[in-house]
Amino acid sequence: MSDHSPSPVRLLCIGCGYSARALAARVIANGGEVVGTTRSEDKAQGLRDMGITPVIWPGTPLAPHLDWATHIVHSVAPDDDGDPVLTDHGREIADAQPNWFAYLSTTGVYGDHDGAWVDEDSPLAPSTTRGAQRVRAETGWQALAAQTGLPLHIFRLAGIYGPGRGPFAKVRNGTARRIVKPGQVFSRTHVEDIAQVLHRSMQAPAPGSIYNVCDDDPAPPQDVIAHAADLLDVPRPPEIAFADADMSPMARSFYAESKRVRNDRIKRHLGVVLRYPTYREGLAALLTQED
Repeated sequence: MSDHSPSPVRLLCIGCGYSARALAARVIANGGEVVGTTRSEDKAQGLRDMGITPVIWPGTPLAPHLDWATHIVHSVAPDDDGDPVLTDHGREIADAQPNWFAYLSTTGVYGDHDGAWVDEDSPLAPSTTRGAQRVRAETGWQALAAQTGLPLHIFRLAGIYGPGRGPFAKVRNGTARRIVKPGQVFSRTHVEDIAQVLHRSMQAPAPGSIYNVCDDDPAPPQDVIAHAADLLDVPRPPEIAFADADMSPMARSFYAESKRVRNDRIKRHLGVVLRYPTYREGLAALLTQED
């Protein structure tokens, strides 16, 4: 009797950062193999500890790993010169003919909507340099996919939190701030839900698809800090008006955009049931993990 079980997944993570590592852990737990690129030998050891085969890149040819991979996820940020992966390796990736190629983008491509809802069909009107760079990268990958048949999937990620990226440390040490800008809301997503969405897409590829990845409850940032303080049973940090807050240009740029991001498509097309549908479940889980 022939064995019709699916072949093991061989995943290449180009830029094996926070979100890609969460996906890698899920793939490895399901019997797959993962190769991940990193810029430094120091970080390479951390990947080895997770069961990921590290590749120092740039500096090592990607071609053998592209040929090896059945699935590829790309999370390297573009810059003013464009997307280095697209520029230097786009055609190689297309020629390698993976079963699934994912580009991790950002909901920053939608720009500012004064707190209104957006979905995957909303016009792209970024108001930050980072958002504009992502739009150009998305457009470039879409053009390559149209030319070559690359099975492109774009995932627009909201603000990412999770283990090691929660508010509790700052609340505990007194550095957390509740910055208030009237009408400001952010969408956010737990890293494990990112991994779940990506893994579901790997199992049901739909080339050309674009997915927003976020939870069900866009919320003002000061509410999240307040809830974290309540969970820790410590006083809530005082509110600071946005106009009076001492912030870096990077931090201030995040407040240039206010929108609520819809996630219906990941539920409808991929059957995703969010593990952390709001920041309340996510923070409660983080508190348990960090204690």
